[in-house]
Amino acid sequence: MSEIYTLVLLRHGQSVWNLENVFTGWTDVPLSERGEEEAVAAGHLLAQEDIMFDVVHTSLLSRAIVTANLALDTMGLGWIPVTRHWRLNERHYGALQGLNKKETSEEYGLDQVKVWRRSYGTPPPPVATTDERHPSHDPRYRSLAPELLPATECLADVVARMLPYWYDAIVPDLMDRKTVLVVAHGNSLRALAKHLDGTSDEDITRLNIPTGVPLVYRFHANLEVITRSYLGDPAVIEAAAVSVARQGG
Repeated sequence: MSEIYTLVLLRHGQSVWNLENVFTGWTDVPLSERGEEEAVAAGHLLAQEDIMFDVVHTSLLSRAIVTANLALDTMGLGWIPVTRHWRLNERHYGALQGLNKKETSEEYGLDQVKVWRRSYGTPPPPVATTDERHPSHDPRYRSLAPELLPATECLADVVARMLPYWYDAIVPDLMDRKTVLVVAHGNSLRALAKHLDGTSDEDITRLNIPTGVPLVYRFHANLEVITRSYLGDPAVIEAAAVSVARQGG
């Protein structure tokens, strides 16, 4: 039997701004109480599947870091190596960051906000470099070249900045026969799923990844996808995905 490689994608648990229906992006906000519970529940689901991770990759944002810690501690795997990188960060929502999604829809119109949120190639209005929401004001990005710091992003931008990390960091782990966990965000994981699944630019706009639900990929040695499936109750997962889709309204 040929070698099978395993990758698990996990969107962080619900954050306080998810709960408040606010555009979050690169703003570093904590998990809500429910988000912490989701992270622990994800750990239990993974333990039930007897998945033993060798390494975890997260973004630089605490909601992903804490989700990974809670899930791995639940599995008794809090000791495994961790790599964190800005390329796994959430999409930068530009001038929308910190704004309530429903109120923004009422001001600009639901159709315009839907384009900003879900279209593949249209970013929201950017923030100025003098705006505190610009990444240049955050010490965790001080070593990055200015041209790498986004003032806004569409999903196509996230794909472009995420793929180098996939090829340079995650693929080598998989090819080293490691079982890999990636804990990141709705849009950075949509970007990775688009690449893995070969999803079209149009169809990816309809993909909604729920918080705290492990998505398991199994690959052949050439990284051709064999299976792709969420862990958990399908009806609950579908309801959670629908809830994500409705956030702009």
